[in-house]
Amino acid sequence: MPRRERNQFVKRGQTIEIRIEDYAFGGKGIGRIRNEYGEFVIFVPNTLPGQLVKAQIKKSSKKYAEGKLIEVIIPSEDEIEIPYQEIPGAPYIKLPIEKQHQYKKQSTLELFRRIGKVHDINHKFDEFISSPNTFHYRNKMEYGFSAIGYDSALKADVDEFTLGFKRRGLWWCGENLNTDSGLFDEEVENKLKNIREYCKETGLSPWHGPKKEGFFRYFVVRKSYKTNRLLFNLVTTTHSLAQFDLDNFANYLVDLFGNRVAGFLHTINDEIGDRTIATTGSVNLVYGDDKIVEELCGLNFEISIKSFFQTNPKCAEKLYNKVVDYALEDKSSIDNNVVLDLFCGTGTIGQILASKATNTQIVGVDIVSEAIEDAKKNAKRNGIDGLKFIASDVGKFLTDHPEYINKIRTIILDPARAGIAPKTLKKIINLNAERLVYVSCNPATQARDTEQLILAGYNLKKLSLVDQFPHTAHIETVVLFEK
Repeated sequence: MPRRERNQFVKRGQTIEIRIEDYAFGGKGIGRIRNEYGEFVIFVPNTLPGQLVKAQIKKSSKKYAEGKLIEVIIPSEDEIEIPYQEIPGAPYIKLPIEKQHQYKKQSTLELFRRIGKVHDINHKFDEFISSPNTFHYRNKMEYGFSAIGYDSALKADVDEFTLGFKRRGLWWCGENLNTDSGLFDEEVENKLKNIREYCKETGLSPWHGPKKEGFFRYFVVRKSYKTNRLLFNLVTTTHSLAQFDLDNFANYLVDLFGNRVAGFLHTINDEIGDRTIATTGSVNLVYGDDKIVEELCGLNFEISIKSFFQTNPKCAEKLYNKVVDYALEDKSSIDNNVVLDLFCGTGTIGQILASKATNTQIVGVDIVSEAIEDAKKNAKRNGIDGLKFIASDVGKFLTDHPEYINKIRTIILDPARAGIAPKTLKKIINLNAERLVYVSCNPATQARDTEQLILAGYNLKKLSLVDQFPHTAHIETVVLFEK
């Protein structure tokens, strides 16, 4: 017997047309269905107030439903024409940047009010930091190959060699990037169609998602803003590899981009999972160097194709400067003391802080051992002393080092999107530090942790927002907590 639907408005799997009326945190547009049963809310990510959209219902409950955007039928009156090819990764590119900032600020502060229980959050707000570059700000892009394309005239899937991005809402279907998307390097994106033609003419097949077979999988590019050089990585399977001349392809890239080519790597990925770097695959250098150098706040960082590094380095400088400003607000709590930099990644914040503090030891901890190795190398390259980097789970590190309790005055926190695990947060609170500078790429989990920190005796003193990713719903936050 089929399960009875729990509401009288929509069913899971149903495709509907709906007008978006409001904007909620994380880029969720809010639409409403009104009928004889009353009013019902539907959240559709990547949409804007004023748009009429087609969406497919993914989750449905008694109180609300969540849909997936299929297409924008009528744009919002706020949207403007742009000279770039639209891609799913930049849903708000047609919205003027000031309007994007307004939506991000309003929805993020509401989150701290609602989840973090900070009712006077408007008085704690410090500043909104915009990206120095609104367009062409990214330093890395991953383009996917696909054997299935989309014919917009027929509104149907077609067999086609594509290189670009997945079509919105269709994991198996690719769309060619033919011109600059406005997010990455203009020259690379305008020449991507040449690379697609080169690969197509080899006669080797692109990846077929549903069949889990094919040769070409991804084309990844990293860029240095310091040197303007490019690092390329072609990801393929081993199937037909003997028929593809990697050296010829390297020469072709040099013909296209000249001395901008820093290096070309080839990655083998025979796994069926949808990831660029396979857990079992190999990465081999075919041409040039396997790293590029980037500069942040006057320090140099060597970046490999796999390294984690801020995607918008020019804006990351502004983010890190704000973190350091908050940390140094009471310089006496930094100078001649130990500072814990938890979830430190490649140690960028710690290095900048160490270069501005006096006789301070900074202890950086992160679970990713490769990131810690990069941190050690970068600190050595920049000639910065007073840094100690440890590869460990933060919770385990705090259990193993009780000597830091009541001895640390400042802690810097920069966790992953999931926020800080409750047990680890308790251990951080038990250290009894005077001040915490908490950086987050997911204000929802940060707002959740804020409630716990306030209950533990911390006061949210200041909050700044940093727009690291224009034209997307993402926002980065920097919060200063004090006892």
